[in-house]
Amino acid sequence: MRIEILGGGCSKCKATEKIIRQVVEELGKEVEIVKVEDLQEIVNRGVMVTPAVVVNGEVKITGRVASAKEIKKILQ
Repeated sequence: MRIEILGGGCSKCKATEKIIRQVVEELGKEVEIVKVEDLQEIVNRGVMVTPAVVVNGEVKITGRVASAKEIKKILQ
């Protein structure tokens, strides 16, 4: 599984990454986590508001920090 966190490094983006890493560790899943900070690449994916969470190429969340519960649901 590949999770991409799209965002330029704002506090919401950092919070999203932290939550995702905690959930992945808690679930014991083998996941590749990639940060995408290039604005042009983010826009090319159709994302206009960050942070965004992309799982296996599919945008799941945009414009807000997801809860740990939401992330768990997405990863299961």
